Amino acid sequence: MVQIGKTNVAGDLPRKVMGVSVPDNRWLEQIQEDVLLPDLQIVDAHHHLWMKEGHTYLMREFVEDLESGQDSHHRVVATVFAECHSMYRNSGPAEWRSLGETEFVSGCAAIADSGVMTNVSICEGIVGNVDLRLGEATRPLFETHITRSGGRFKGVRLTAAWDDSDRIPSPATASDLLDRLEVIAAASVMASLNLTLDCWVYHTQLQALCRFADRLPELTIVVNHTGVPVLGGPNRDRPNEVFADWHKGILALSKRNNVFMKLGAVPIRQPGDGVDRSLPPTSEEIALSWATWMLPCIEAFGAERCVFESNFPVQKLFSSYHVTWNAFKRLADQASIDEKHALFHDSAIEAYRLERSPLSSRFD
Repeated sequence: MVQIGKTNVAGDLPRKVMGVSVPDNRWLEQIQEDVLLPDLQIVDAHHHLWMKEGHTYLMREFVEDLESGQDSHHRVVATVFAECHSMYRNSGPAEWRSLGETEFVSGCAAIADSGVMTNVSICEGIVGNVDLRLGEATRPLFETHITRSGGRFKGVRLTAAWDDSDRIPSPATASDLLDRLEVIAAASVMASLNLTLDCWVYHTQLQALCRFADRLPELTIVVNHTGVPVLGGPNRDRPNEVFADWHKGILALSKRNNVFMKLGAVPIRQPGDGVDRSLPPTSEEIALSWATWMLPCIEAFGAERCVFESNFPVQKLFSSYHVTWNAFKRLADQASIDEKHALFHDSAIEAYRLERSPLSSRFD
């Protein structure tokens, strides 16, 4: 059941404070839904915690989202933190500064383990940041992240997203990271340490990621954000071509057994679609929009190599935590019970090796 409140908040464009986009809770609260499949265990495979100028999203804010809902909430049992360049050390050698983020997140996980704020194993897995351009010299960095995190450090995220168009943001430091020998050498070190590599690439780079995966068959790779179909900029008027290019890359990647697909962070509404933006989307609207991209991934990779991600608080600019997970459950409506367990829980455990004993006791 969906309940629509009477508050009229203008539009669904992100509100900005000091130039930073921040969620609008009043706008999101207009849509209230019953929890679907409340007993289904969930590992949220991708979220952030940060302090950015104009926006703070730390444990308290995340717990409030986890426990959102009128009468009940989704049964999230554990989460995986994804690096976001927050809480870095402000001094020391550049290659060691990202250790500050791992230490900060480990502290958040310790708070969760205390049970004072939540019963969820928040940040049970940590995907941090190490500069893979350092090649084999990354080994002591990885080992220190693992030690300082108490074993929660499960890998790093390689931000390789790049496009030649000046109308599309390119967060990567270079266009050819997936082909650089030093990056491949660092990834090989990761494989030897049983670490997982998250990859943030655009759909135009999926073939390059195939080559990368072929060079490192022993490395577990998790593709972020549904392979990021780039629908803006020069692609705004060619969605069919984008889908065809993206789908070709998805099918090719799915043939690499060491690659998992992380499902989430796909646009819900497009400019000019005529949708009433005074209300946030319902889970039905989100599921309908996301099905175009996510169902082909599940069909190609299988439920055993797909995981769902909230991508909070970024996704909170567009939908609440409660509604977002209802949308994922609607997407998986036709899946078998075993496939549902894989999509929402088991595949994330496998991809990030979440085998620590405190976690297993909470999955009884």
